[in-house]
Amino acid sequence: MYAQRQDMEDVFGLKEVITLTDRNRLGEIDDVVLRKALARASSEIDSYIGSRYTLPLSADIIPEALVDRCCDITRFKLCGTSGVQLTEEIRARYEDAVRYLEQIASGKIKLGTGGIGTAKTTNTVKFASGGRQFGRDKTNGGAF
Repeated sequence: MYAQRQDMEDVFGLKEVITLTDRNRLGEIDDVVLRKALARASSEIDSYIGSRYTLPLSADIIPEALVDRCCDITRFKLCGTSGVQLTEEIRARYEDAVRYLEQIASGKIKLGTGGIGTAKTTNTVKFASGGRQFGRDKTNGGAF
């Protein structure tokens, strides 16, 4: 996963993370709910960056920018299931995260992983000629 519980708390604060995850109204973070949401957000990130980078990225090279985007995506996804109202700010942060990921997928932004997790090259193209159609031997040495 690109973000952990502590990352969510650091970005949004303990109170908001409790509000987003506490389904049983116990006044504490529901770690199961949070882990599932973080995993879904990480999967969404993978769907974008997987076309450019070998997955999974090593945990020690995950850029902070991905951690922040993972938190924003997680928060957006939890709003639909927690009863927390989806605000314009939450939607905008999610849309910004998706645009950022699209730019990574298109190659406009590089993760800066120091060469680790280099671009995939599984799609190759091979050209082969079927022979000359209009060579001298086919046109009796002359023009058409």
